[in-house]
Amino acid sequence: MAFKIIWSEQAREDLREIVTFIALDNPTTAESFGYLLMTKVDALAQFPRLGRVVPEEDDEDIREIIFRSYRIVYQVIEKQQVVAIARIWHGARGEPEIPERLKF
Repeated sequence: MAFKIIWSEQAREDLREIVTFIALDNPTTAESFGYLLMTKVDALAQFPRLGRVVPEEDDEDIREIIFRSYRIVYQVIEKQQVVAIARIWHGARGEPEIPERLKF
Protein backbone atom coordinates (compact mmCIF):
# COMPACT_ATOMS: atom_id res chain seq x y z
CA MET A 1 0.00 0.00 0.00
CA ALA A 2 1.29 3.45 -0.89
CA PHE A 3 2.18 5.97 1.78
CA LYS A 4 0.32 9.26 1.87
CA ILE A 5 2.44 12.34 1.15
CA ILE A 6 1.82 15.43 3.29
CA TRP A 7 3.60 18.73 2.65
CA SER A 8 4.32 21.03 5.58
CA GLU A 9 3.47 24.69 5.12
CA GLN A 10 7.20 25.44 5.17
CA ALA A 11 7.91 22.90 2.39
CA ARG A 12 5.14 24.41 0.24
CA GLU A 13 6.63 27.86 0.83
CA ASP A 14 10.11 26.55 -0.02
CA LEU A 15 8.79 25.21 -3.34
CA ARG A 16 7.05 28.51 -4.13
CA GLU A 17 10.22 30.47 -3.39
CA ILE A 18 12.36 28.20 -5.56
CA VAL A 19 10.00 28.41 -8.52
CA THR A 20 9.58 32.18 -8.12
CA PHE A 21 13.35 32.72 -8.00
CA ILE A 22 14.00 30.62 -11.13
CA ALA A 23 11.09 32.33 -12.91
CA LEU A 24 12.89 35.67 -12.66
CA ASP A 25 15.21 34.39 -15.39
CA ASN A 26 13.12 31.74 -17.11
CA PRO A 27 9.44 31.10 -16.30
CA THR A 28 9.26 27.95 -18.45
CA THR A 29 12.26 26.38 -16.73
CA ALA A 30 10.85 27.36 -13.34
CA GLU A 31 7.60 25.53 -13.98
CA SER A 32 9.39 22.43 -15.30
CA PHE A 33 11.77 22.40 -12.34
CA GLY A 34 8.88 22.69 -9.88
CA TYR A 35 7.18 19.69 -11.46
CA LEU A 36 10.44 17.71 -11.39
CA LEU A 37 10.79 18.38 -7.65
CA MET A 38 7.22 17.24 -7.06
CA THR A 39 7.85 14.08 -9.12
CA LYS A 40 10.82 13.21 -6.89
CA VAL A 41 8.57 13.63 -3.85
CA ASP A 42 5.82 11.51 -5.40
CA ALA A 43 8.24 8.55 -5.64
CA LEU A 44 8.27 8.45 -1.83
CA ALA A 45 4.69 7.17 -1.78
CA GLN A 46 5.97 3.81 -3.06
CA PHE A 47 9.48 3.97 -1.59
CA PRO A 48 9.35 6.00 1.64
CA ARG A 49 12.88 5.08 2.71
CA LEU A 50 14.37 5.88 -0.70
CA GLY A 51 16.46 8.75 0.63
CA ARG A 52 19.36 8.70 3.05
CA VAL A 53 19.19 9.57 6.74
CA VAL A 54 19.82 13.30 7.23
CA PRO A 55 23.37 13.37 8.66
CA GLU A 56 22.65 16.31 10.97
CA GLU A 57 19.68 14.52 12.54
CA ASP A 58 20.91 10.92 12.96
CA ASP A 59 17.31 9.68 13.06
CA GLU A 60 16.23 6.79 10.80
CA ASP A 61 12.87 8.47 10.20
CA ILE A 62 14.26 11.87 9.14
CA ARG A 63 15.51 11.37 5.60
CA GLU A 64 16.38 13.31 2.47
CA ILE A 65 16.55 12.96 -1.27
CA ILE A 66 19.17 15.00 -3.06
CA PHE A 67 17.90 16.47 -6.33
CA ARG A 68 20.39 18.63 -8.17
CA SER A 69 21.36 21.32 -5.64
CA TYR A 70 18.36 20.72 -3.36
CA ARG A 71 17.78 18.60 -0.30
CA ILE A 72 14.20 17.34 0.02
CA VAL A 73 13.92 16.63 3.74
CA TYR A 74 11.11 14.42 5.01
CA GLN A 75 9.93 12.28 7.90
CA VAL A 76 8.65 8.72 7.54
CA ILE A 77 5.75 7.98 9.90
CA GLU A 78 5.33 4.20 9.57
CA LYS A 79 2.31 3.75 11.86
CA GLN A 80 0.23 6.20 9.86
CA GLN A 81 1.76 5.26 6.49
CA VAL A 82 2.72 8.90 5.92
CA VAL A 83 5.69 10.68 4.39
CA ALA A 84 5.78 14.24 5.73
CA ILE A 85 7.78 16.67 3.57
CA ALA A 86 9.50 19.11 5.92
CA ARG A 87 11.76 21.30 3.75
CA ILE A 88 13.23 21.77 0.29
CA TRP A 89 16.60 23.29 1.03
CA HIS A 90 19.31 24.52 -1.35
CA GLY A 91 22.61 22.85 -0.48
CA ALA A 92 24.52 26.15 -0.68
CA ARG A 93 22.51 27.38 2.31
CA GLY A 94 24.26 24.94 4.62
CA GLU A 95 22.44 22.81 7.15
CA PRO A 96 18.65 22.72 6.68
CA GLU A 97 16.48 24.26 9.36
CA ILE A 98 14.26 21.35 10.34
CA PRO A 99 11.45 21.84 12.87
CA GLU A 100 12.18 20.25 16.27
CA ARG A 101 9.57 17.60 15.56
CA LEU A 102 7.23 17.60 12.64
CA LYS A 103 3.57 17.55 13.61
CA PHE A 104 1.23 15.83 11.18
